[in-house]
Amino acid sequence: MNIGGRPRPRHGHGIVGGAGLGYGSGQETRGEPMRLVRLITVLAAALLSACAADDLNRPPTDFGDFALGYNIVVAKNAKPVGPSRSATAGEWETALKKAVGERFSRYQGGKLYHIGVGVDAYALAVPGVPVVLSPKSVLAITVNVWDDTAQRRVNADPRQFTVFEGLSGDTVVGSGLTKTRDEQMATLSANAARQINDWLVENKAWFTPEAVAARATLPPESAADVAAAGAGTAKPAPKPAPKPAPKPVPAN
Repeated sequence: MNIGGRPRPRHGHGIVGGAGLGYGSGQETRGEPMRLVRLITVLAAALLSACAADDLNRPPTDFGDFALGYNIVVAKNAKPVGPSRSATAGEWETALKKAVGERFSRYQGGKLYHIGVGVDAYALAVPGVPVVLSPKSVLAITVNVWDDTAQRRVNADPRQFTVFEGLSGDTVVGSGLTKTRDEQMATLSANAARQINDWLVENKAWFTPEAVAARATLPPESAADVAAAGAGTAKPAPKPAPKPAPKPVPAN
């Protein structure tokens, strides 16, 4: 039946029908739009977290003939910024080496490259007031990638990254409330390794046979060259060649 010429909504549609889905009385009330926004945020965060967790289980994105040689992390100059839980240089070096190793050991090419990471600064979120004053964790690093044979960096300038924990179910309200310090460091380290990986994929021209041949014609970079460029990590020594197997002793 129509009232005033307008069709009457069927049961289950419109705002009134929302009561059957558990969203309050079904009448539009003050605060419900914000509740819906928060629900959408949490659902999106859960999806992003699941994607991040599955990242290392997928085949790595190819960017050329690559195998990880030395995995170098130097954190002696790392400075905490703002309110932060404390972490030692050794703890940062351990966390980042683990994350870089897990990500790049998936590449099994025949050409060795070394990854050098310098930790510049960090903030590990402390507990705060949820949503309003919840600080977030952040990590600042400088990265270089070295061609083992040429003893030169593949990147002309050191690459700086600012790494965040990302949007997940616990970082929406500040990870200081929901994560331990070690969990924060592990998340930041994993995200840092992922950003380095993405950077190399974006610059896969560095790993072509032509680029390798061009670097081979240049002199090796010296420690002074590295220091002048502000590399943040020491120049790695060449990866030692495998020792030849001993010759069998002829029988008498």
